[in-house]
Amino acid sequence: MSAKTATELGLQTGKWTIDPTHSQIGFSARHMMVSKVRGFFTEFSGDVEVAEDLTQSTVSVTIQSASITTRQTDRDNHVRSADFLDVENHPTLTFVSQSISPKGSDYELTGALTIRGITNPVTFDLEFDSTGPDAYGGVRAGLNASTKISRKAFGLEWNPALETGGFVVADEVKLEIEVELVKA
Repeated sequence: MSAKTATELGLQTGKWTIDPTHSQIGFSARHMMVSKVRGFFTEFSGDVEVAEDLTQSTVSVTIQSASITTRQTDRDNHVRSADFLDVENHPTLTFVSQSISPKGSDYELTGALTIRGITNPVTFDLEFDSTGPDAYGGVRAGLNASTKISRKAFGLEWNPALETGGFVVADEVKLEIEVELVKA
């Protein structure tokens, strides 16, 4: 399939900025082999430079690692510690796109994700929702992205074994992003 143009998707070319009050960067991981723990980051920023040929567009995002919340204070403090994100030494997580390519009726967004100072390539499934005017005379667009990463690949290795087998936290972490962009 050939990629749709920005015009065909209703996107204006140029710079768009993430609206953090209408966006969420979240994650989930298996806990104790029986359930999922979900969380999200409350402080982040990012820009998308939309090209008419969407495969030439770029994305960059910066997340404040200390802004993580799972709605449980002790767990949040542990995840901020050197056992996991080590926020004192690594205050941000970053993503910088390297390519966008068509995948069925949607896209794949590949880029460099940096967590704890370790950078690895990741590919997100990317879906454009829609665009429309906002109440302030501007234009907004929505997109969703998801992927799965290995936390060990980013140095997040703390993980005691359970007496019954398995580990406290699964290696696989699902990242789920819902973004509302504002045309700059």
